[in-house]
Amino acid sequence: MEKVILKNEQTRWNPFHLLHRLYEWVLHWAETPYGIPALFILAFAESSFFPIPPDVLLIALAISIPARAFRYAFICSIGSVLGGMFGYVIGWQFYELIGKPIVEFYQGQAKFHEVELLYQQYGTWAVFIAGFTPIPYKIFTIASGVFQLQFVKFVLASVVSRSARFFLVSTFIWFFGPTIKGFIDKYFNLLVVLFTIALVGGFVVVKYLW
Repeated sequence: MEKVILKNEQTRWNPFHLLHRLYEWVLHWAETPYGIPALFILAFAESSFFPIPPDVLLIALAISIPARAFRYAFICSIGSVLGGMFGYVIGWQFYELIGKPIVEFYQGQAKFHEVELLYQQYGTWAVFIAGFTPIPYKIFTIASGVFQLQFVKFVLASVVSRSARFFLVSTFIWFFGPTIKGFIDKYFNLLVVLFTIALVGGFVVVKYLW
């Protein structure tokens, strides 16, 4: 009996189990009348501290009503950019009090120096890549404030990258419907990385050709 209780306690406090429970909790909002507000709040929170990406709820809502897929992407983009601005303020004014504990929670201390080097080398491109790819965007939003990246450039990069990410998801849903869900779930990270490489490559080609 004691072994069963101990096993249940270990399962309850297993980080992967907790993350899965959190994932299911996010997903359940798609089945409620509060799906759209939840999507906005989730997108806002994920840009500064929350672990579950809004793509989870975005996909569920878009599949439920494919005709509204781009509307959901727009709401998700607005929430994410505003959340990124909040993350910037945390890094700029409240890093020791709020930002540092968040970074430590996600074990991102080692990445902070790498982020600083990326800013020194690529500036706004670092935010763009982080905003679109699976790289933890919250680390970059907080770091942008800490390293005082120009705020207007930060916002513009966030708008382009986050909108591109979420509208890409909605485009897949709009064209292919529910049948694409399994494919997106399985290959989402690879898709966004490939798309980012292609997009950045396109900018580089334009730069050198023109």
